[in-house]
Amino acid sequence: MSKRVNRVAEQMKKELGDIILQKVKDPRIGFVTVTDVEVTGDLQEATIYISVLGSDREKEDTLKGLSKAKGFIRTEIGQRIRLRKTPEIEFKFDESVAYGSRIESLLTQVKNEHKE
Repeated sequence: MSKRVNRVAEQMKKELGDIILQKVKDPRIGFVTVTDVEVTGDLQEATIYISVLGSDREKEDTLKGLSKAKGFIRTEIGQRIRLRKTPEIEFKFDESVAYGSRIESLLTQVKNEHKE
């Protein structure tokens, strides 16, 4: 990936955190953390990985709320980051946090069994 694509992805990640926290007023959107942004090499598409605190229902509601606000969020990004064309955005859950937590609990379980 080029330096420019990485810079755009990092800038988008920074701006998205602020936009979701400050500007988006959808009550369905809970406590969201933008964990990563992947931008295609031609800067046409961006996949935004999010982590949400709460139950599965709250996570799904948050994803629906963000999908509904996609146009607004894209407009805000376009105003904040000077690009010829603002990338199309797609939101996805970041499963790495849950995966890491599961690995940690398994390691703790093995460690406790080993002590016994």
